[in-house]
Amino acid sequence: MSSRLSSSLACGLWLAALVAPAMAQTLYRYQDENGVWVYTDRRPRGEQSFQEQQVERRFEKPEIRLWERSARSGVALIAQNTYFAPIQIAFRLSALENVSADTPRTGLVVLPPRSETELVLVGRAAAQGDLRFESEFQYLPGEPGAEHRPEQPYRLPYALSTAVRVSQAFPDTKTHTDVASRHAVDFVMPIGTDVFAARDGIVIEVASDFFESGTNPAVDGPRANVVRVLHNDGTMALYVHLNWNTIRVVPGQQVRRGEYLADSGNTGFSTGPHLHFVVQRNQGGSLIAVPLTFADASGAPITLRTGATYTAY
Repeated sequence: MSSRLSSSLACGLWLAALVAPAMAQTLYRYQDENGVWVYTDRRPRGEQSFQEQQVERRFEKPEIRLWERSARSGVALIAQNTYFAPIQIAFRLSALENVSADTPRTGLVVLPPRSETELVLVGRAAAQGDLRFESEFQYLPGEPGAEHRPEQPYRLPYALSTAVRVSQAFPDTKTHTDVASRHAVDFVMPIGTDVFAARDGIVIEVASDFFESGTNPAVDGPRANVVRVLHNDGTMALYVHLNWNTIRVVPGQQVRRGEYLADSGNTGFSTGPHLHFVVQRNQGGSLIAVPLTFADASGAPITLRTGATYTAY
């Protein structure tokens, strides 16, 4: 999902279909030095002989489902949130016929994780007349007004003792020109570099089906493989441009700081292999990037700068 998704609903029943995409991946099987069979999704290194096969795993793709429910005085618009995170929905009613004057025309509603909520009751002005209207919805992940309060500086999102160069960081904003990415950090990584969680959280979004990149933001931006992780303060980390078919986490999974997530890649709006890392909060209807500090060798906070190289500890 991009930072905002819109949909329209005319008066009448509509329900988004549940999608359970298959994630094909390779399973490796080999014997270790003690003759014990090892099963893993990581290709053995060196000259180790192994067997491999393609397997599929499925997960429920989080989404917002919308439908109507008849009520004595009109029609209730219902939303179901299948995300493992709060979702803020904005709605607008238009093309109104026989809609009561006290029916809200616009509104903002926060849906708790994995919940079902009535957005608005559209009442009839005249009990015997036909009720007609059109509805538009937009939604964003995250609790509005969440404050960024990490318990400690972020872990650099790559292997310990590994040094990686930063190609873009605030205040340089060559491609990080909007509020959702202004404080993002781009790490130069060859395709296939291990990416690790920078902070504890719960996975709330995964996109893993893309394998191409380009330089048209409108076309290529939505085609990035990503992992979005919700933190306990309501902010969300976004790991972007991941390699096709390498993501090893699913929505609803708890991840720990330093846990392997995926391989870096070059998918979506990208001019070369790198990891785009950003932490965002929902500021009342917009996703806003927040300033970040990372841990140095002593655990003290450091602010990353464009062109510098940093070692993960």
